[in-house]
Amino acid sequence: MVGCKPVDSGKSQLLGPVLSASAVVAPAAGSETDLVENMAVHRQAYYNALRTLVNYYQEKGNYVKHRWASEELSKLEALPHYNYIIEAVIAPENLRPTNFISEADLLFKEAYRTEKDAGFLLVTKNAGELRKALDLYNQLIKKFPTSDKIDDAVYQAAGIYEHFRDYSIALPYYKRVYQWDPQTVYPARYKAARILDTYLEQRDEALELYQQSLKLEKLDSVQKEFAELRVKELTKSQ
Repeated sequence: MVGCKPVDSGKSQLLGPVLSASAVVAPAAGSETDLVENMAVHRQAYYNALRTLVNYYQEKGNYVKHRWASEELSKLEALPHYNYIIEAVIAPENLRPTNFISEADLLFKEAYRTEKDAGFLLVTKNAGELRKALDLYNQLIKKFPTSDKIDDAVYQAAGIYEHFRDYSIALPYYKRVYQWDPQTVYPARYKAARILDTYLEQRDEALELYQQSLKLEKLDSVQKEFAELRVKELTKSQ
């Protein structure tokens, strides 16, 4: 049994789960954006430092420590890393898609092409490509807030968030569509109502949006039939 234990595993050198609690900055030190950006800088610095350490031990021929550093690096790469900033929530409700901006148009085309490259079938879509498209749509919203493509970008992004079943994120994105363009050609009110009704159980607001959608949006036959049915059912339940 003793002989089966891995040699020079480094278990004696493992640090505790908390590296240092004394250096943590209080939340009041900055806004959410400041805190997230600060974390991202340090996360990237940690990754870069580990890569440097792996290369150093390899060059020096210290294969024991090279294995330790490589294992730590691989575990860091395997950890989920979240984007905590949701651009459509940060962007104000009163934006208007009014200006033609060539750079924004090119960015939208790139994002749309990337989204389509992810595939058409729901079960086989490439998640990595969808996240790339999301990043491009969000870049457009952030960099070109007056572009006439922000409503298109936020609608496409909402659909991707819905695909990932991140409904609490998809909802404000759909809302931004008709907040930014009240005469939008997209069925954004209907989509928001479906999320509120089906997944978030906020049916009073869902009823209001179904009613607005039937009045203001061009729905296909399936959407229109469903919205009319839910208006009847929700009105009756009230």
